[in-house]
Amino acid sequence: MSRVQRGPAERKLFLGGEWVEPDGGHYPVLDPATEEVVGYAPEASREQVYRAAAAAREAFDGWSRTRPEERAAILERAADLMQRDAGVNTELARAETGATTATARGMQVGVGVSRFRRYAKGALEPVERALVPQINEAGPMGRAGVFGALAVRQPVGVVTCVTSYNNPWANPAGKVAPALAMGNTVVVKPAPQDPLSVFRMAEALEEAGVPRGVVNVVTGSAPAVGEAAVDSPDVDMVSFTGSTAVGQRIAEVCGRHMKRQLMELGGKGAAVVFDDADLGSAVGGIGTTFSFYSGQICTAPTRVLVQRGVHDQLVDKLREYAGFLKVGDPTAPDTVLGPVISAAHRDRVESYVELGRKEGATVVAGGERPPLERGFYVAPTLLAECTNDMRVAREEIFGPVVVVIPFDDEEEAVALANDSEYGLLDYVWSGDVARAFRVARRLRAGGVGVNTIGRNMEAPFGGFKKSGVGRDVGSYALHAYSELQSIVWPG
Repeated sequence: MSRVQRGPAERKLFLGGEWVEPDGGHYPVLDPATEEVVGYAPEASREQVYRAAAAAREAFDGWSRTRPEERAAILERAADLMQRDAGVNTELARAETGATTATARGMQVGVGVSRFRRYAKGALEPVERALVPQINEAGPMGRAGVFGALAVRQPVGVVTCVTSYNNPWANPAGKVAPALAMGNTVVVKPAPQDPLSVFRMAEALEEAGVPRGVVNVVTGSAPAVGEAAVDSPDVDMVSFTGSTAVGQRIAEVCGRHMKRQLMELGGKGAAVVFDDADLGSAVGGIGTTFSFYSGQICTAPTRVLVQRGVHDQLVDKLREYAGFLKVGDPTAPDTVLGPVISAAHRDRVESYVELGRKEGATVVAGGERPPLERGFYVAPTLLAECTNDMRVAREEIFGPVVVVIPFDDEEEAVALANDSEYGLLDYVWSGDVARAFRVARRLRAGGVGVNTIGRNMEAPFGGFKKSGVGRDVGSYALHAYSELQSIVWPG
């Protein structure tokens, strides 16, 4: 198995444009496939996190007044540098996440680069919109007359970006790039399991010419680092991707201080499969739950609701699909499933499989640990004969586990799909396109895929209910990292 070119074994924090030794020493970052140490991440102190936020605050005035063309040029140069080093970046992402090489190259590093390019263009999008002049009568708050107005988008200020472990390039890029494009400054707090890639991103931004203090990176294995990055008085907004439980704690802190929030939280996506569906398409889409990043993705269709007429047929096809997937060395070209992120997470996923058995589900595929000497592997697992009140059907497992629940008619399908605390992405498969769109409009989810798991990367992304707050992606991310200001004058 190839090994990453590590560079410095111990990374430093990036504070105010300087690489700084951490107060708390370092902790090891493991390769989930081999359990070997990839590198050592810095343990920031609370004081160092506050220092990062203060540096971002000091840099905000100058950066927010920088011409959009200059911001765009820096983001574009950073993308070029990330692409230049795509080989090293890919191997580092693969090593610290356990993703297959193809996933690390395309969906992690590749998407990260494309997001920087997208928001380099976004920096040049109009931020002002003239409003129709309004004729006012005299009143207690002003005089009669005609008043013109502009709606202007202004940067929010200092943004803390707390990122998820399942994509250490695309997820930070989707926060940092639009935030910088709109004139904000950032403090980035990566997930503790795989923070090393974010330092590579910071190096590219530094080389691209980002001013001192505009981008800061703090890391740590303890919750106190993330808490400090959220509660610092210099922070105006928190952008978070992660679990609903952590999101709720962040929301409490933000609520006390009236900080703006953008949160992508958990998911338990319902895949509604009607008896007239193209089962090959449905199986291929649902099968990504097994195969893409070992099920560690909140948008996965993990809760399959299938009409009884095709229930047994779909279960058989999903069982066959799971059986064809190779689990193992993520650097091997024929591997589909690499490991999950850690031993603790592997144990958690396995505990849900055992819970499903106890709840009465039938393990149709998987259910046993793959016979590999090293690494945190979980077999693709299919649980049938489930009901919607089982914990395995209601709680986010975040692994290669799919549960199947039968339904009789459209009304029951909608009711089952909506009977969830989550509402990120749902899916509908039906040969009746009118019905598919009718059902999609009734689902309480931030997005719905109709006969596909594909996404339009300009479409707004976010969740209903406990799946999140706010929307980003495309131009909607530019809106998310800005505030509307109105400017009014007598006409």
